[in-house]
Amino acid sequence: MPKAALVSGPSLSGVIQPVRIGFIPLADCAPLLVAKEQDLFRKHGVQVELSCEVGWATIREKLLYGQVDAAHAIAGLALAMRLGLSTPPSRVVAPFVFNLHGDAITLSRDLWNRGVRDAASLKKLIRSTTSRRLTFGMVSRYAAHHFLLRQWLISGGINPDQDVRIVALPPTQMAANMAAGLIDGYCVGEPWNSVAVDKAVGWIVATSEQLAPNHPEKVLLMNESFISSHLDQAQAITAALREACAFCDVLENRPEVVRILAASGYFLNGEAILKKSLIGPLDLGTGQSMDASAFHIFHRREANEPLNERGMWLLNQFVQHGLILATQRAEASEALRECWSADHLLPPAATAASKTKKTSPSLSA
Repeated sequence: MPKAALVSGPSLSGVIQPVRIGFIPLADCAPLLVAKEQDLFRKHGVQVELSCEVGWATIREKLLYGQVDAAHAIAGLALAMRLGLSTPPSRVVAPFVFNLHGDAITLSRDLWNRGVRDAASLKKLIRSTTSRRLTFGMVSRYAAHHFLLRQWLISGGINPDQDVRIVALPPTQMAANMAAGLIDGYCVGEPWNSVAVDKAVGWIVATSEQLAPNHPEKVLLMNESFISSHLDQAQAITAALREACAFCDVLENRPEVVRILAASGYFLNGEAILKKSLIGPLDLGTGQSMDASAFHIFHRREANEPLNERGMWLLNQFVQHGLILATQRAEASEALRECWSADHLLPPAATAASKTKKTSPSLSA
């Protein structure tokens, strides 16, 4: 991995510099790299060090133990860490959303050759094949990728807990594992769907835009203690990222976004692969392509706001797919209210006033 990239800038009064932000090299980390390239962090008065990580488990552990101050993270990690799922309970918050959408489900070329075209035809293949159980990859139990994969399987009458095996893998290892025949499909963010298509080892059967329109994908995750101790830094970071997200969401700017990502050294597959989802058309590997203008939503549709309905979508996925029990909904609702809010970035007096006006969000399915 390339060494961490440092953005120098004037220090804010009374704070510790630089702020360390962990990220995974996916297309939706674009706002971070754009903010770095365009000196937006320095413009807003904060020095940032970007730390490229291998997978979401690493992001989670480094955030938990203070090795990074903030992270570009899967949205579900906020609620999972707050509830203490797979880790000690951690008072993390998600005051800013990087993007909506950005994932796809890719199946192996072998499945295509065996007649699979959708979830229903996959079900027929599974019923006729008893030699082995098919294996599918996703990036984390708490990621939209997991929920979308299970939803797609269920839509074809496939029981994701009995009929197939689902395993967690880092995004960067998905295409290679498929090429080696170790997995039969996966749900992952770009560019790793397009890599499989480009190498003729996979094809895209569905996108997250199709499966769950406007679902939250990545968030800026921070510890409450960091925000309370360094509020001005947290505000400066989100201001820079908001400006970068707005830039990334203008389709005319996408060629420059692709150039910045390719030049960063974090993406070894080149501009042509990054263009597939950021500019389009998105090659599905089936002889067809689709418009990519809404594949990544970085700023439109109030994308950067942790809106209640998007938080509710996450919580309902946790219940529906067995990550928490229905009897834990009230506890999870409180955890969601505490972590899924931009109020943490307000001055203390404004935060207190805002809390008096709010009630816990409705979590009806």
